[in-house]
Amino acid sequence: MKSYFRYLLILFCSLVIKPCLAQTSKDVYPDYLQPDHAVNAITMVMVHDVVSPPVAARYYAYCTLGAYIIVSANNKKVPPLQSFVKSYKAAGFLDTVHYSYDYRIAAYYSMLETAKLMLPSGFMLKDDEDAFVQLLQKTRVPQKTIDNSIKVGVLAANDIVGFSKTDHYNKLSALKRYTPLKEEGKWYPTPPGYFEAVEPNWKTIRTMVIDSSNQFKPKPLIPFSKDTASKFYKGVKEVYDASKHLTPEQINIALFWDCNPFAITTSGHMAIGYKKISPGGHWMHITGLVTQQAHLSFDNSVVAIALVGTTLMDAFISCWEEKYDSNRIRPETYIDRYMDVKWQPVLQTPPFPEYTSGHAVISNAAADVLTYLLGDNFAYNDNTEIPFGSGQRAFKSFKEAAAEASMSRFYGGIHYMESITNGNNQGIAVGNNIISKIKKAGILPIEHN
Repeated sequence: MKSYFRYLLILFCSLVIKPCLAQTSKDVYPDYLQPDHAVNAITMVMVHDVVSPPVAARYYAYCTLGAYIIVSANNKKVPPLQSFVKSYKAAGFLDTVHYSYDYRIAAYYSMLETAKLMLPSGFMLKDDEDAFVQLLQKTRVPQKTIDNSIKVGVLAANDIVGFSKTDHYNKLSALKRYTPLKEEGKWYPTPPGYFEAVEPNWKTIRTMVIDSSNQFKPKPLIPFSKDTASKFYKGVKEVYDASKHLTPEQINIALFWDCNPFAITTSGHMAIGYKKISPGGHWMHITGLVTQQAHLSFDNSVVAIALVGTTLMDAFISCWEEKYDSNRIRPETYIDRYMDVKWQPVLQTPPFPEYTSGHAVISNAAADVLTYLLGDNFAYNDNTEIPFGSGQRAFKSFKEAAAEASMSRFYGGIHYMESITNGNNQGIAVGNNIISKIKKAGILPIEHN
């Protein structure tokens, strides 16, 4: 799986690329410099490592920031990173660069190099770096230009890795381990894996653009109850009843947006694990494919990818703060205990509390930022899940995709409608806040075909 995008990229480039990298236009560049190719290579390593959704979003954010800094330094229309990521203090590493380099090569390389330094199996990206250099050489880029550009890419990667070390991630392992509460109404590990809680202290991670993890608290929960006349019971029964009458299309929607990094299928005493893309990875891929569809310049593509990456990171921090604050029981646990012991959801229940829906929060935040950058009614075909066993789906807008992603969790039987509705609002609040700050910084909607 890891090599899917890499070999697709090399095959494509070997067939269509002419020896003409020495282009001066910022709007015309070879296909192998498409920023999303680097993101796809990074995604494959994260799939290999089974990186959890919030951690994956953090990696996407940092791995794209070095590229953003390099583009900003070479395009005065792109505001500096510190104009909207207040915690970033410009180190001025480019001030010491007095040699000629191709900033696009440097920006692309910085993404791979940052991921190589940060990901558990980042060493695997050395192959992608080497393949990239070989493509540059085959297209007659002067070796001195390649060497100088790589130097700049490495400088940017080292700067961002240093920045990442100040966000408290390295302190998580020292924090108190999470112990599930056995009291009624609280989250408890679910079958078949009964995995321990994913990142219960994620709210301690420093945010990128929003002010704090609890800045956008959702509406208070409907109180837990076993009373069949209560609002909570009715919300659970809504999930249960819907699961009995799902249409083929609703099941397809649930499976398309599953995005479970590690799902388990059991057969007798045997358990088989399947690795998939994360929810953030899905939206990063959407961003990459629409930047190509819109024929964005290299600079604008990097801006879009970096902004979506930082949005995803902040959205996950906001969502995870609420998840472990409210610590709400999942539908599967409630239904098995109080309604139907044999019931199973369409999707495997993720190992963390229910409220609010992560897909609802991060999808709406990412969709709002993409809508700001590329406009409403941006139609596209989402082929993200093809390598993971699903087909593609067509959407008329990013917001339509976000709405479907949110509802997929209800169809999948892993979220109550309350969590989806309030998660949508939470994600929109995160997205709107980020839009207001990047707009104030001077990042404008991107003109495109």
